Amino acid sequence: MCGIVGYIGFRQAKETILTGLKRLEYRGYDSAGIGIVTDEDVEVYKEKGKIEALERLIKNVEIKGTVGIGHTRWATHGVPNQINAHPHQSYSGRYTIVHNGIIENYKELIETYIPNIKRESETDTEVIAHLVDHFSQKGLSTEEAFREVIGKLEGSFAIVLIDGQDTSRLYAAKNKSPLLAGLGQGENMVASDATAMIHVTNTFKELKDGEYVVLDHENLIIKTLDGDVIDRDVYTVDWDTSSVETGAYEHFMLKEIDEQPAVIRNIITQYQDEQGQLNIGRHLQGLAVPSRVYIVACGTSYHAGLVGKRLLEQIAHIPTEVHIASEFLYDQPLIEGDPLFIFISQSGETADSRGVLDQIKKQGYRTLTVTNVQGSTLYREADYKLLTHAGPEIAVASTKAYTAQIAVVALLSIYLAEQKGIAGSIDMFQELRTISTAMDALKDMKDKAKHIVEEYLTDQRSCFFIGRLLDYAVCLEGALKLKEISYIQAEGYAGGELKHGPIALIEDGTPVFVLITDQRIAKNIRSNAEEVVSRGAKTCVIAAEGLHEEGDQWVLPRVHPLLTPLVSVIPLQLIAYYAALERGCDVDKPRNLAKSVTVE
Repeated sequence: MCGIVGYIGFRQAKETILTGLKRLEYRGYDSAGIGIVTDEDVEVYKEKGKIEALERLIKNVEIKGTVGIGHTRWATHGVPNQINAHPHQSYSGRYTIVHNGIIENYKELIETYIPNIKRESETDTEVIAHLVDHFSQKGLSTEEAFREVIGKLEGSFAIVLIDGQDTSRLYAAKNKSPLLAGLGQGENMVASDATAMIHVTNTFKELKDGEYVVLDHENLIIKTLDGDVIDRDVYTVDWDTSSVETGAYEHFMLKEIDEQPAVIRNIITQYQDEQGQLNIGRHLQGLAVPSRVYIVACGTSYHAGLVGKRLLEQIAHIPTEVHIASEFLYDQPLIEGDPLFIFISQSGETADSRGVLDQIKKQGYRTLTVTNVQGSTLYREADYKLLTHAGPEIAVASTKAYTAQIAVVALLSIYLAEQKGIAGSIDMFQELRTISTAMDALKDMKDKAKHIVEEYLTDQRSCFFIGRLLDYAVCLEGALKLKEISYIQAEGYAGGELKHGPIALIEDGTPVFVLITDQRIAKNIRSNAEEVVSRGAKTCVIAAEGLHEEGDQWVLPRVHPLLTPLVSVIPLQLIAYYAALERGCDVDKPRNLAKSVTVE
């Protein structure tokens, strides 16, 4: 889950790479480092902690060079410290390397090829550098040695390598970890994500598993492990630097919460034709209506999938199951009929979901990815793909990706209903326009969220979220947001389940957030709220207009009953944000987490 950047061109590599690393810090922030080619050598600087610590280390150091690599780390092998930080160098000092992923067979490679080499760090990454050095000393060229080593590695990796004896090019390779090549004029780059390169170029080439790339100032050549050149088309993204900067906002998370109305409007633009009709079918040509849908996802995307299940079943009348990817991978359910597997992932690189995708494709089932990242592994390898068009999401805690995923699955549900000839489908574009307007109103209620945090969450160590039906799915997401960034122990429960165990945890002053957006169960959930109040809980009721009562803390605008999660989640996102802020937490980079989970 680390972030890597490699640059070769005419700009000063130090500033170019640091800018890229800052935009990748959501991928890991246990340590950071850079390696820059200077007149004398490859100078390596690295430090434990966030990018700011590295910047302080090199603030007054003059490092001039136009070739370099950088890394921001989420620790896997070895504790987070300066020694284990990347880049690492080979035993002769010739090769300098950064790496994202896990090498599963590194111990076997040590025993087979370099048993007598003393390692400086605890990382598997250092082993790769030593192996390239080992094979180069056997008479292979650097490219041949690099290719030889790549072919022997097992596991997930994205690697960038500098040869200190020939610094006119960079070598990079990937397998099951994200790596993208960026093309410029007189300069080229590789990085874990397009956001790290957007200040240099918006033109990219995909790299696939089992490929490597050789970059110099003018050329970017992709090859197979047999050395055959691959001719691949370029693609562009329409992001600009403002989309990966906080601008007037203190944090990315608040910026991304506020962007949600615009994201919904952008989704409408992307999936509506000039006649106002749904044109999502152009991405799904050849897709027959499935007899069953299996949604596979993790974390926030899993919660979006729970909402997606209701949309697919209620609108398209297709039985739908939702599975946690890491569980499905080792405990596949019985699969019936002619199903479609939908993979929901913000990054499109989620390791557990990728594992399921590989497993399912081998069994011959159809696959569709809903993701925010064009060119990502899940996007590239699925049979069908739908982009969420949310723009870069930098904060580790996902907000706009969640609502975008639900909106796109809603449009997919309409499409499948139309394919089945189901009459009376919802005017989803009109409903989404209403949603965007409601979001605009809710995101501006920041003072209300601050007040709720002050009243309910100051000095609290735990709290609960309760709801029923779709509200329960949103409660799970609200609890996740709060625990992710404020470190308050937060749990979401179906309201009717309280008396089957969880109510034992209620004591005087326990905050309980109550969601009420469905008329069918409004009285039931209010009864559940009374049950916890009678045990001493302090309830905060968030209710839809028309279902609200005097004394409720937040009234939500009225929207279509199947789309209430798109609005009810906004207050929960804001409450989580201000709770983290009030406690002095690092909102965008919570401890122990990374944005893109690329290792299992």
